[in-house]
Amino acid sequence: MTTSTQGFTGRHMLIVTCSFFAVVIGVNVTMAWFASSSWSGLVVENTYVASQEFNRKAADMKAMAASGIIGKLSLAGGRIHYDIRNHDGSPTPVDEVAANFKRPVGDHEDFHVAFTKVGEGQFESQHRVASGDWIVEVVSRKEGKVVMHEASRLDTAGFGE
Repeated sequence: MTTSTQGFTGRHMLIVTCSFFAVVIGVNVTMAWFASSSWSGLVVENTYVASQEFNRKAADMKAMAASGIIGKLSLAGGRIHYDIRNHDGSPTPVDEVAANFKRPVGDHEDFHVAFTKVGEGQFESQHRVASGDWIVEVVSRKEGKVVMHEASRLDTAGFGE
């Protein structure tokens, strides 16, 4: 009885090399597909225009911060409440408030909310906010002029949603 002991041959090396590159290419194709089918990465439509507007927007934000107006967003039971106050605690006279809720990555759950005035400096809207992290941009206006424009990141777990 004879046994053949070939050991590691050129055929084995070819199979190992082809398998290695098949795995590498498969992983790259999968990651490229996930990258292209999820968040686009788009932050602004036109970077040149955004760069030209930067100084004006920065000055506007400094003026708003110096005004002392503070907005507070709260969530409870499918309701979104926004309270806007002056630096002394008195309600800020505002006509309309709107908010954009955006996920930090991806835009398939993003939504816009227009608030209804329920009292001086108090606004409310009915919309259930899914759990997780959100970037909320709130714009308050009086007679069409922006009084407060703020953006903050929140986790709905902090609100019991």
